[in-house]
Amino acid sequence: MVEATDEAVQYRTRLSNGVQTILSDTTCEKGGSESGFRPHDLLEAALASCMNITIRMYADRHGIPLSVVTTRVTLNRSNSEEAAFEYEVELQEELSEQDRTRLLDVAGRCPVRRSLSTHLTFHPTTRRL
Repeated sequence: MVEATDEAVQYRTRLSNGVQTILSDTTCEKGGSESGFRPHDLLEAALASCMNITIRMYADRHGIPLSVVTTRVTLNRSNSEEAAFEYEVELQEELSEQDRTRLLDVAGRCPVRRSLSTHLTFHPTTRRL
């Protein structure tokens, strides 16, 4: 679970999973201070980091040498009917075509992508203090 708590600075929000903490905010033009990730940045970050970790785990399990993996994700919301995640994976090693193909394929099957690809539902709960 992630908990979001607003701070004294307008729109800045502290996010915590109970161990780590990061900040979320909005742009100055929307009244924020740009002192943290925008909410849509966090969606992009979740997918990018999951793809990166998934590639690393697969490479480790299959003995594929990797020194640096860079994953870039952009959420394209230009079409009001759909949101499209566009991504790029950069593998710096000289890899066989088979290894490169397998790593790029496994990136597209990471757990966050699988979650985002399903029918999503939202269930509010009420908590009284």
